[in-house]
Order: sequence, then structure tokens, then C-alpha cells
Amino acid sequence: MHKAGFVNIVGNPNVGKSTLMNQLVGERISIATFKAQTTRHRIMGIVNTDDMQIVFSDTPGVLKPNYKLQESMLAFSESALQDADVLLYVTDVVENPEKNKDFLDKVAKMNVPVLLLINKIDITPTEADGGKKNNAGEALGNIVEKWHTLLPNAEILPISAKNKFGIDMLLKRIKELLPDSPPYFDKEQLTDKPARFFVSEIIREKILLYYDKEIPYSVEVSVEQFKEDAKRINISAVIYVERDSQKGIIIGHQGIALKKVSTESRKALERFFGKSIFLEVFVKVDKDWRSSQRELDSFGYNNI
Repeated sequence: MHKAGFVNIVGNPNVGKSTLMNQLVGERISIATFKAQTTRHRIMGIVNTDDMQIVFSDTPGVLKPNYKLQESMLAFSESALQDADVLLYVTDVVENPEKNKDFLDKVAKMNVPVLLLINKIDITPTEADGGKKNNAGEALGNIVEKWHTLLPNAEILPISAKNKFGIDMLLKRIKELLPDSPPYFDKEQLTDKPARFFVSEIIREKILLYYDKEIPYSVEVSVEQFKEDAKRINISAVIYVERDSQKGIIIGHQGIALKKVSTESRKALERFFGKSIFLEVFVKVDKDWRSSQRELDSFGYNNI
């Protein structure tokens, strides 16, 4: 029999969901940075073998929304509870288990297998246990006990996504839990997203890395042109910001900041596509786009 199913990854911001997704898929599908709220969409990564297809979904971190963009992000996360064959709930050794309890209560009521993944077990025992001088086993044991109370039906697995610890064991368990089913996607398909999506995500990743404070969260990237031939891809992209002052920061003195983002984005895109890239990047102001449903729809935040 062939096995196939949707394995959805959920959890609070900054616990390592995107790093885990990339390790499971074996490709750099999701942005993974040290900053919270990096993932804004639900992103699928598909793993195929002759007798199996695993459709992984990375989702935005669960949060209490303050504006329409965050409402859309939460909707992506909640949609992952509706169609999962296996749910991966990711936490880490330092976050408060009671954080976003409403969402956690929904997870507790699910009728599909839930694997609770305690990530970042490579950090020090005192960090993992609120500063108490316990050894690693004691600290992890205390965390497991807390989570077992909150999600009594979940299987709890300690992992380190960054260091690949526990990933093979996790994959083995996922394969055991998958239902018998024909594949949902073509066996050659890696993701449900088009090439343009990954262009915008790669540029946005560089902005997350090179700018501070509110700037990365006020930015959206739109690909206006994507023309590919046998040797090269010509790309034109627009970085949208909400304020004129933000536009100035993105561009920087004499355009130096924007040039750095463009250069680093082009290098990353060439690695991703395996081709020479010609990249043009412009900056435009779109006031309050994060709170405009019309603008969010145009940026693809309605595709739940």
C-alpha cells in the first residue's frame, strides 16, 4: 500500500518551526532567522518516495493579532488544525507552556496523532529550567511533565532541529502514523508555491537580517516580473513599506543599504534556482498595507 498525508507544523513564534521544516524536507523552503514572526504564509514542502508522500506544512507562529496581516497569519495556523493527518506541535525548552493557551486547547481536542516536539534541547540546563541549577536530564524531565499535563494524548519527542538531533527518529514515527492513501501531488513536485513566491521570500529574508526594529515587519515584497530562459532569470521586484521614512531607511545613504539587500538576494536566488539572476529591486510606499484587506488579498494572504 502507498501512504500519504498532511503533516502540519504549528507552534508559537521563534521556536524553530521553519528550521525543522527545512530539515524534514531536505530543502530550504521556509525562511529561518532569529527573529520572530518570520513566516507569514502556510508553506508546503513535499517529500516523496516510491511508496510514500509526506506533505509538510510550515505555518506562522501563533499570536494574538493586532492588525489584519496578523489575523491572516493566525488563520493560516488555525487552518493547519483542520486538515492534518499528523500534527507536529513545536515548543522549545525555554518558552512558557501556557503561552497562547486558547490555541493549545484546540490542539488538545484534536482526533489525529499529535507529536509534541521539544526543540532546542542543546541549550544549557539552567536556561531550560528558568535559571535553576539542575542537570540536563532533570530540566528536560520537568518540561516533559508540564507538557504531558497540557497535552496528555500527545507523544513527546525531544529534538534539536538546528543540530538535526532526533530528526531521523521523528521521520520514522511520522511514516508509521501516515494513513494509506494515493499521493495528493505529482511525485516530482517539491512545494505548492510558485517560483515568484520564493523570490519574494528570499528578498524578505535579507531584509529581516539586515534591518532592525519595525522595518522588517512593515515590509512586503512583490515580484513584478519573472522571465526565465535556459541560462538566466530576469527578475523585477518591489519592496513595499508603509511610510516615507521607512523607504529612506530601506534605500539607505546613497542607496548603499538597498544595494546590499539586492546583492545578497541575487546570490541566494542563484543558489536556489541554479541559474544566473538579473535582479532589479525598487521601493514603494503603500500606506497601512498591513491593515488593508484589499492589499492583503493582492499579496496572497487570502489563500487559506
